[in-house]
Amino acid sequence: MKVRTLKKDKVNIITLGCSKNMVDSEVLSGQLLANDINVVHESAKRDHNIVIVNTCGFIDKAKAESINTILDQVALKKRGKIDKVFVTGCLSERYKSNLEEEIPEVDAYFGTMELPQLLKRFEADYKAELVGERLLSTPSHYAYLKISEGCNRTCSFCAIPLMRGKHVSKTIEALVAEAEGLVKKGVKEIMVIAQELTYYGLDIYRERALPRLLNALAEVKGIEWIRLHYAYPSKFPLEILPVIHERTNICSYLDMPLQHASNRMLKAMKRQITREEMTELIGIIRQQVPGICIRTTLIAGFPGETREDVEELKAFLQEHRFDRVGIFSYSHEENTSAYDLVDDVPDEEKEARAQEIMEVQQEISLEKNQEKVGKTFKVIVDRRESGRYLGRTEFDSVEVDNEVIINTNKRLAIGDFVQVKITKAYDYDIEGELE
Repeated sequence: MKVRTLKKDKVNIITLGCSKNMVDSEVLSGQLLANDINVVHESAKRDHNIVIVNTCGFIDKAKAESINTILDQVALKKRGKIDKVFVTGCLSERYKSNLEEEIPEVDAYFGTMELPQLLKRFEADYKAELVGERLLSTPSHYAYLKISEGCNRTCSFCAIPLMRGKHVSKTIEALVAEAEGLVKKGVKEIMVIAQELTYYGLDIYRERALPRLLNALAEVKGIEWIRLHYAYPSKFPLEILPVIHERTNICSYLDMPLQHASNRMLKAMKRQITREEMTELIGIIRQQVPGICIRTTLIAGFPGETREDVEELKAFLQEHRFDRVGIFSYSHEENTSAYDLVDDVPDEEKEARAQEIMEVQQEISLEKNQEKVGKTFKVIVDRRESGRYLGRTEFDSVEVDNEVIINTNKRLAIGDFVQVKITKAYDYDIEGELE
């Protein structure tokens, strides 16, 4: 079959996994555009001839999704619908040799730090002066700001250091410049992300410099909301709390994955913290930032987890009543220290425990939402869907948290902020009318 060719290459980037991967794809897009190469994100049109799959290799489900996506693109290549398929990202970093053997139809595989090598395949040069320049794949009113790469933690379940390497912080000056560039693109809300926010600055400033960075970002004109994701609880830099409380454009929001509440499990996970220390930290955070929304993430079914551990975790949720909770079923990842343990909780039981834990959180979420009825909140308008506008409060991040259903006959602009009085509450969303 004759391969369809285009007069000029057009690249479609497919991004899988987390927001950090999304930023990588945006940076790649910016580099391609600067080299006069046409590029789009996850285009539904079939007018591109090259595909780059940016993979995730975090847990089994993510790996399966990445592999299936690669196979789908290879099938299109075999049918002559596209000319080339390249693969990059975490899965490619971790399993490059295996992938090359199992799916040789891919034109080339690249690791997480091999952007210059990937660009060479397009006869393009890596332009260092473009650092911070990105083609946003998000709506223009919000964006992610990745402040570091990699992680120095040694959590027993996590393969991220294997795929992303050691922690490397970006400078405050570079991040402020990047934020200023995002504002020029229309961005009003910035999600500050890293594998481990609280470690920021130790490698380049010899101190935990997150408070300095937050103060610098808060001074950038045009940023209305700054949101913090992925703060590690052990050795938490308490100095950021007054900054969050005092800076009006830093959301009263903290994403702090705790993973478990049983001391036995926390020790096995190598989390470097106890339940009692987490309880003390949560108390300090809520005392210094009244009304703060705390989001956490948990793991169900870690090796050796017992019914007692599950009950302890449920009691911990009821005690602390987190605003937002996400949960993963444990994935047995090779080359992690937990891989030496016996994966003794069956997959069905992992899923059942995760569901059981989330049922506890579902009740808490409903009760917290009911407390909002009659109150008015500042809401950012994200999109219009089925004749209604959907947005978020400062206590809700994109995709992972609650939404606000806005009832109005007025025409609202996407990205605008409006005042919404809450009239109804659901398990995970709230509904209201314009004030």
